[in-house]
Amino acid sequence: MSKLPTVCLLACALSAAGAALARPQTLEDGVQLRWNADQYGNHRYTVEVAKPAPAVQVTIPWHRRDRHPEDVATLVVGPDGKAVGNVLRERIDQAEGMLAFEAKQAGTYAIYYQPYVSTGSRNYPTVTYRAPAGSADAAWVKRNRLDDPRHAAKLPQARVIGYQAVDDFDAYTDMERTATPTGVQRLLAANPDRPWLLFPETREHPIRMFSQIPGRWAGRGAGGDLADHALRGEYLSFQVGLWTARAAARDVQVRFGDLHGPGGATIPATRFTCFNLGGIDYAGKPFTDRLDVAQGRVQPLWMGLDIPADARPGIYRGTLTVSADGARPREVPLAITVDTGEAVAHGDDDPYRLTRLRWLNSTLAQDDTLVKPFTAVTVHGHRLGILGRTVTLAPSGLPAQIDSRFDERMTGFAKTPRALLAAPMRLLVQDAGGAHAMNAGGTPKIAVDGPGKVHWQVAGQAGPLRGEVTASLEMDGTLSYAIALTAMQAVKLNDIRLEIPLKGDVAQYELGLGRTGAPAPDSYAWKWNVQNNQDGAWIGAVNAGLEFHLRDEHYRRPLNTNFYHQQPLVMPSSWDNAGQGGITLTRDGARYVVKAFSGARTMAAGQTLHYDLVLRVTPFKTIDPPQHFAERYFHKYADLDQIKAEGANVVNIHHATPINPWINYPFLTPAAMKAYIDAAHARGMEVKIYDTIRELSDRAPELPMLESLVGCRIGGDGKAAPGPCSEVISPGKGGGFSWLQEHLDGDYIAAWHVPENRDAAVVDAGQSRWHNYYIEGLDWLARNVGIDGLYLDDVAYDRTTMKRVRKVLDAHRPHALIDLHSASQFDARDGYVNSALLYMGLFPYLDRLWFGEEFDYEHTSPAYWLTEISGIPYGLMGEMLQNGGNPWRGMVFGMTNRLPWTGGDPRHLWQLWDAFGIGQADMIGWWVHDTPVKTGNPDVLATSYVRKGDKTLVSVASWAPRKVDVQLHVDWKALGLDPSRVRVVAPAVEGFQPAATFRPGEAIPVEPGKGWLIELDAVH
Repeated sequence: MSKLPTVCLLACALSAAGAALARPQTLEDGVQLRWNADQYGNHRYTVEVAKPAPAVQVTIPWHRRDRHPEDVATLVVGPDGKAVGNVLRERIDQAEGMLAFEAKQAGTYAIYYQPYVSTGSRNYPTVTYRAPAGSADAAWVKRNRLDDPRHAAKLPQARVIGYQAVDDFDAYTDMERTATPTGVQRLLAANPDRPWLLFPETREHPIRMFSQIPGRWAGRGAGGDLADHALRGEYLSFQVGLWTARAAARDVQVRFGDLHGPGGATIPATRFTCFNLGGIDYAGKPFTDRLDVAQGRVQPLWMGLDIPADARPGIYRGTLTVSADGARPREVPLAITVDTGEAVAHGDDDPYRLTRLRWLNSTLAQDDTLVKPFTAVTVHGHRLGILGRTVTLAPSGLPAQIDSRFDERMTGFAKTPRALLAAPMRLLVQDAGGAHAMNAGGTPKIAVDGPGKVHWQVAGQAGPLRGEVTASLEMDGTLSYAIALTAMQAVKLNDIRLEIPLKGDVAQYELGLGRTGAPAPDSYAWKWNVQNNQDGAWIGAVNAGLEFHLRDEHYRRPLNTNFYHQQPLVMPSSWDNAGQGGITLTRDGARYVVKAFSGARTMAAGQTLHYDLVLRVTPFKTIDPPQHFAERYFHKYADLDQIKAEGANVVNIHHATPINPWINYPFLTPAAMKAYIDAAHARGMEVKIYDTIRELSDRAPELPMLESLVGCRIGGDGKAAPGPCSEVISPGKGGGFSWLQEHLDGDYIAAWHVPENRDAAVVDAGQSRWHNYYIEGLDWLARNVGIDGLYLDDVAYDRTTMKRVRKVLDAHRPHALIDLHSASQFDARDGYVNSALLYMGLFPYLDRLWFGEEFDYEHTSPAYWLTEISGIPYGLMGEMLQNGGNPWRGMVFGMTNRLPWTGGDPRHLWQLWDAFGIGQADMIGWWVHDTPVKTGNPDVLATSYVRKGDKTLVSVASWAPRKVDVQLHVDWKALGLDPSRVRVVAPAVEGFQPAATFRPGEAIPVEPGKGWLIELDAVH
């Protein structure tokens, strides 16, 4: 989601049909009352007053889940819609509220009991609940003797009609109506010797409270069986609530038995899952969670049963057993009736049935197969080949050389490769005896995992340390290193460092380490700082570059886009070394040396440090300008015929629209979405939807279950891993929109909110099983709804998930498209990280960029445009957003803005493209050393769109501080044109340039920050 209201203009725009979601309530007696939630809150009881009275009394059995209702106001509104002034709060607690109020007329009164005030921005609101205010007049209290409880009890009693919420979604469920103190005591008395109690529940009653129990449990008692129905082939989800009433439950375990059915039929225990105790992580690896439940907590244990499609109909009985350290195990009888019908797709077509919980452990597209356009990794000894690049390994397992065969135009490959390294990379351990390079006794042995990946292992030594290197290379150019250095005896070290000696001519540009994209500095020093989301950089030229990141075994992807400081970068203890580590960049003659040092330290015998490293070799792929120019984006939900008439053919559908109402949960209006997409396909258009992972709508039916996924991750060594205990929902201070505060237990980060349809979201963790669900969801959408791709808006997931996204979309859609938008992350709130660097691992699997709000198109250099915005050095092209961008500068990178965004209109440029025939032209950028058209002024750049032998369109843009005159220096032979038979014409383009004609070699005036599109046409 974007950070500023720029995007909100469209992101939050709803049609009238989509906005009216908070509907009026019809009461039992036929009286219809509307209310404004921002004025009165979301909840009320209505009461009937039989006849007017100076004062009446009512007791509201609200069973509230908010812990301190005495601190929250109550508002009484009469039948005339006016607030009642004289209201006395006689007793307010969680169980009930006793009020006395003045009733000047008979009829229905509404008592609103959680009124709030919303402040802050519309998309990140701050909701605070109104404090009680003394509204009762003292004379009224005295006159009606309300200060005398005995007299107050004799007042006329208003009859409670019932509870209503502002809409069905905001209503409290029976699982959120708390037990009374008396009910709790009765329940405990009935179970005197049990430290914790179990409460089976079907999926229809998801547990919503984790620090108190519902009245439903107190009423029926603990224990009992779990009885439910399911179809053959259905995935049945259910829960067992564990309440630690008297003591904590440590190391909770669940054991399943076989289910036995009719005629000796059996459903084996292996078809059960307890999601809270482990599963398959986002990277496809099995994991186990240790679950400890503190005293007084309620822990939902969510189970799944995969019922065989050929199961014999009937009742299947068995048990599950819940155990914990120091307590007697408890059994829960199961009685599952398998009906005669057969579920379609396990029941996944209905999200409310929660069959999709099985998706949390999915491994779909978790493999090493190829993704277009990448080619299989080739192995020739210690030389590895991938698309356009080769990596030659040194005996240490690190790269000895990296070569790129991409040409400068970025549309093909050069005959002569370009070497990136001036010398092999080295990992050095320095002690009193000098610097010792990591070495090994031979060439690394390469193992092939699949066409898209190979790996190798190296064991060696670096001075006093034993080294073990585990590394891999994937088809996209990502090298991943896990480097473990172990002290064979206690040792004192001066430094452990990595040296990356790049060739000087390759190190043209640099971004990262607190610097925006610019020419690579001759000298620069950087230190670790948790306030900054920085652990590496990219250095390179357009057709040859290297990205690097320094990490350790505890790396966890930080939160991004407004939330970095709530889950920041985990400082790698190896590289950081308590603040001693850092990086220096130094231009040294023909070399450009990156030194990542960690400083002096001592190591105990047997101690291991992890110096992990991620490298990415750029470019990832070639660009395809004709394809880019052919795809015209319309970034708004609108009438398809109108969109087509505007000249666009790809539609991005945001959330907060009638066919995609809820942020990052596009499953609740599939019929409407499919109808729109089918209609688009009939018109030769494509439709992509907003769906990403960074926040999750409160409308997701799985949300209560996701709240329950807490526990300490247990690694392969049997030790708990560091990090938050909440798996999917990022822990935080709560707050935000009213629904979140009223229905979640407070341990979350409030995210994007759309006022028009009251959609509120919470922040997702950067790495969790929700990624597995997301991949399955995209597969479902591609198969059942026909989406043509995704619009990604500042995503939180990493390259592992991005690969899977690409695979599932390509598997079902003939021309799947993925574009990524980012607001600039280079600010204090986001840890001064470059958006290009933050998302570079995703770039191989994207089709275009849209960078974005807060990017400065006016006061930044061509180097910044090239490396931070355009995407070209990485194999992508893009578009502009903030204030419509700068159309003149944009065109030298092949960029316009999008329809229908304010601040710019690309339609007139599109028309020029079509009139010129830009789809038949070769794009030769200003960065190409032998570009055929130059201006002679380093502040005025020219990119040529060449239809050789026919005509060329020259895009000229100025970065000069004032108006300048330039001449076009043209290599006519390269264009296939005769300068004596050429017209030099600037066609009129509304909002861009007036019509003009120039003679070859004539001075062309260029205004600061502007430019020209000039056609060089052959005269026949």
